[in-house]
Amino acid sequence: MVFSAMLRHVSIARLCLAAWVAVATAPAQSPAPLFGQIEGILSELAEITGLRLRKPVGYDSISRTRLRQFLEDRIREEIRPEEIRADELTLKKFGLLPWDFDLKKTMVDLLTEQAVALYDFRKKKLFVLESAPEMQQQMALVHELAHALADQHFDLKRFLEGARDDDDMAAARLAVMEGQASWLMSEYLARRTGQSLRTSPALLQLLSQTAAISAEQFPVFEAAPLYLRETLVFPYSKGMRFQHAVVEKKDKDGFAAVFRDPPVSTQQILHPEKYFTRAVPTRPELPRLAGEREYRELAAGTMGELDHWILLRQYDSEDVAASLAPRWRGGRYRLLEHKKNGRLVLLYASDWSEESAASEFFGRYRGLLARKWKQMTVTEEAEGRLTGRGDDGEFVLWLRGTVVRSAEGLASPADVRLAPAGELGYTGSN
Repeated sequence: MVFSAMLRHVSIARLCLAAWVAVATAPAQSPAPLFGQIEGILSELAEITGLRLRKPVGYDSISRTRLRQFLEDRIREEIRPEEIRADELTLKKFGLLPWDFDLKKTMVDLLTEQAVALYDFRKKKLFVLESAPEMQQQMALVHELAHALADQHFDLKRFLEGARDDDDMAAARLAVMEGQASWLMSEYLARRTGQSLRTSPALLQLLSQTAAISAEQFPVFEAAPLYLRETLVFPYSKGMRFQHAVVEKKDKDGFAAVFRDPPVSTQQILHPEKYFTRAVPTRPELPRLAGEREYRELAAGTMGELDHWILLRQYDSEDVAASLAPRWRGGRYRLLEHKKNGRLVLLYASDWSEESAASEFFGRYRGLLARKWKQMTVTEEAEGRLTGRGDDGEFVLWLRGTVVRSAEGLASPADVRLAPAGELGYTGSN
């Protein structure tokens, strides 16, 4: 969903959230001696991936103060204030962020707290945090060199921008980029002990879980809302597993395949078999708002399986999220703002694998509304339709076939409707 808009722009800062943090007890030192290993690391990465180095990679050390300034400058240069506001309001409207939350500041705080190194797409140069422990520096260097190698072959900036108009696809592409670098970093570490991810499923399991484990050591991360925590870790942990599945199927060709034929959804990252069978998300029709000319569109995009898993986990339970989210087939949203009074209207639709899954989600979403608002009053309830009032105005919730739709923040339920039955549908297949 909208998290990817922020991450897509600041993704130049590669986060190294790995378990090696937990075992890295050596004190911090200048990365200068470390840079002497670059040629050897790149040679080994080229051998693993079959991607040859085309030109030398620039490098330098960076202080945490400079790192924060880099992030702030890049956000200011590449993201308009209205984009950040739209992202923040959308997440708040869905109940994924508190209403008093500062998204921009927290994102910078999170990235500054956890980043050990970064690769700058513009300068084609990597930077290693000079205050990080030696073990962290070394593993971060491998991670960033993996990005640099991929960038020389696939132009990572253009790769990310190729999904600019689809939030969920953008999150999947970020998982490709970070997942491959994390897999190569882990394989490099494994080879130091005479092992390989390709022959040790237990090692893959351990190393793919380490991002979440070590991230808990960081106070800003630990205090962040669930949505930010999960979406920050997802590209590394789930992306790494996805890359492993592709390598198992395609061998060395799998390192290039994920860039030349990238996944189109977070569902394909979470379930690689759907990537291999090319399961494409559907695009369910959204509710229609009367008098839409009186509104401006702040945001519009896709809601993927990952988004729904987090929603269900936050407002229901981990078990429900694990069983219901994989039955997602497609999702969309729009956030509109009234030009005069500032009223925010959220239009949302999700498509499910069968009617029973949609019916279950309809009930779960009703419970979600009751939990995210301080007050919720139901004014009318019929089969497949619920109307009422929440903290931000009137709402309508529908269930038709395999699709659940909602409109929230209305002045009146009469302000919104569904398309005629013959027109109401979706495009795509899954």
